[in-house]
Amino acid sequence: MEMGLRPMVCVAQDYFQGKIIDDLRLRKTILELPDNKTEHLPGYLPLVPGMPVLLTENMTTELGLSNGTHEIFHRLVYGESSADIQFQDKNFPTNTKFITQPKYALVEFPNCKLDSELAELQAKIIPIPISEQTFLFDVKELLAENIAKAAKINKISQKSQSS
Repeated sequence: MEMGLRPMVCVAQDYFQGKIIDDLRLRKTILELPDNKTEHLPGYLPLVPGMPVLLTENMTTELGLSNGTHEIFHRLVYGESSADIQFQDKNFPTNTKFITQPKYALVEFPNCKLDSELAELQAKIIPIPISEQTFLFDVKELLAENIAKAAKINKISQKSQSS
């Protein structure tokens, strides 16, 4: 692996009627929904220190922290999950660290107008809080697709057993 960095992926936390979804199959299905069904919110967000990022909300426009500002991601500060949640996704290497309790991101704003450093942070490094967004989708449609896939897999499995 390049630069000796362990891949890190922030995983969306999905809720139904105020409770976190704990059914692993349903959770995986929701995380893998195409972005046109999630208002362009990713289920999985890969993060690499040094990667360019774009601010999508106005934070403090007088300091230059506004929508459309280009920054550099440095680090994600997160809580350790008490549950050992495993995500087996073929899109990510086996040593990937999946983050389920993000708190904030430390981001460098090269053109920030902040005169002094924040306590214990380098100049121009600003903590950006995690934002929460909601989208709605039709569960009936999702269930119908999954039932059709399961029936197809079952049919293929039966054909291979009888061969």
